[in-house]
Amino acid sequence: MPAITRLSDVIVPELFNPYVVNRTMELSALLQSGIVVNNSEFDALASQAAPTVNMPFFEDLNGESEQVIEDKDLDENKITSNKDVAVIIRRAKMWGATDLSAALAGSDPMKAIGDLVAGFWARDMQKELIALLKGVFGSYKEGADPITRMASNISDISALTGDKAKWSGPAFIDAQQCLGDAKEQLTAVAVHSATEAFLRKQNLLETIQPSTGGPINIYQGKRVIIDDGCPYEGSGANMVFTSYLFGAGAIALGNGSPVGFVPTETDRAKRKGSGVDYLINRKTNILHPRGVKFTNTNVELTEGPSREELRDAENWKPVYEPKQIRIVAFKHKIG
Repeated sequence: MPAITRLSDVIVPELFNPYVVNRTMELSALLQSGIVVNNSEFDALASQAAPTVNMPFFEDLNGESEQVIEDKDLDENKITSNKDVAVIIRRAKMWGATDLSAALAGSDPMKAIGDLVAGFWARDMQKELIALLKGVFGSYKEGADPITRMASNISDISALTGDKAKWSGPAFIDAQQCLGDAKEQLTAVAVHSATEAFLRKQNLLETIQPSTGGPINIYQGKRVIIDDGCPYEGSGANMVFTSYLFGAGAIALGNGSPVGFVPTETDRAKRKGSGVDYLINRKTNILHPRGVKFTNTNVELTEGPSREELRDAENWKPVYEPKQIRIVAFKHKIG
């Protein structure tokens, strides 16, 4: 009787999970562009048991210097503090052996399966980021009044008439100006594929082919990342798209490993026909827009927010000065 290869025969959890984490970061356009930056400090924060983590900081010094006058005391000024708050996001996914059967035939099945799983998490991270950006730049109502906490970092030309409402070079420069003299920190832009197609039709994209990996699109010196999760509303020529401009390190990533956390395991349903193998992969991480705290205002479960709750504008509040938050939302039309 021929030997049967099962998931439990090829998946070594203590080797598989670090491989998936590292490979996910290699495959993520967000990390490769420098938008998302991972470091050990956020890995440690993501490993805490609490649903949110506090990150105190001192406010920048402001005001003006004083003239020195003989025998006159200087005015006393104080340093104020505030805190940024990141939320720990917990996610999991389970696959059956039928989903992974082709990978089991590979010469290195654990690596082949790991690449599939890492590809899934890289795409999922991009979806997670777009969801929380919808919340960060969204609006909610207090009574009859709409509140947009990040209005200072939004450039909206969509209500203008004719071509003035469309993406253009000058409009893109105006969007960058939301950060004032910090605009040079902006290094990348995430756009819907329809926006990318519009720019390509106008011959506005420069394509670079690096020695490894696929081609990279550049617009006004900034890397272009295509994601159909970028919001849009309306229809036809009245469609309004939201694109996001980012500075390097605008999003902090922490890959957590809390006490008792089981990131990878296999299981088997023995009673189903000839049996079904399962691979379960879990993530505990921080994906945090620096300077915008998570308020936890509308979160139902103590385990943390759902993706829908990340989209809730009331759950986000800026705590940095606007130009220190290296993200701009650019709302425009394309047709």
